[in-house]
Amino acid sequence: MKPYIIIAEDEDALSTLLSYNLEKEGYDVGVATDGDEALVMVKERLPDLLVCDWMMPKVSGIEVCRRLRQQSSTRNLPIVMLTARSEETDRIRGLDTGADDYVVKPFSMVELMARIRAVLRRIRPALSEDRVEFGEISVDRLSHRVQRAGRDIHLGPTEYKLLDYLMQYPRRVFSREQLLDAVWGNDVYVEARTVDVHVGRLRKALNHGDQFDPIRTVRSAGYSLDMQN
Repeated sequence: MKPYIIIAEDEDALSTLLSYNLEKEGYDVGVATDGDEALVMVKERLPDLLVCDWMMPKVSGIEVCRRLRQQSSTRNLPIVMLTARSEETDRIRGLDTGADDYVVKPFSMVELMARIRAVLRRIRPALSEDRVEFGEISVDRLSHRVQRAGRDIHLGPTEYKLLDYLMQYPRRVFSREQLLDAVWGNDVYVEARTVDVHVGRLRKALNHGDQFDPIRTVRSAGYSLDMQN
């Protein structure tokens, strides 16, 4: 599953250029043209990283960053700030507000792509790894091979995407709507209850004998991958 990046940038030419280069790098990309739209998009589908311009209409990038850091669901969201403000005091303010990196315009697109990869490796290491492990479960992304305690697990494509996403954020609780957006995408209409069906199939495949269920159901909230019995 492609990492999802939101670009919050009001300059059409720059946002188009950023989208093109990020998609070429293999990312799924969404674009917001102002701070309000960026906050709405983050709420609708949690990205793996936000590229955010400082000077935007309605809500500034620095305010977007501040609000996201105040919410538990987005407190650890990786944010790369873009700005024409090059003074040291501005860089310090951006980083202190919660940006993980700060890139001054004009910038090299090659360098920006490298900085984005570096932030993702540091904060979301599972996104850049060919093999991901959590407890007894391992996912080999190159071969699409899944194992639990050395036993091969055979999954359908949707169950594989669902597990891969949950493995990136272990112990975190996701609502049905969040899982729908992450696994199916927001361009496809699927009923929320469909998530329950695929979670059930994933559970059946993962669990064998007296093994405990690693998928935790949180009443009125959603699902979480948790290997603690």
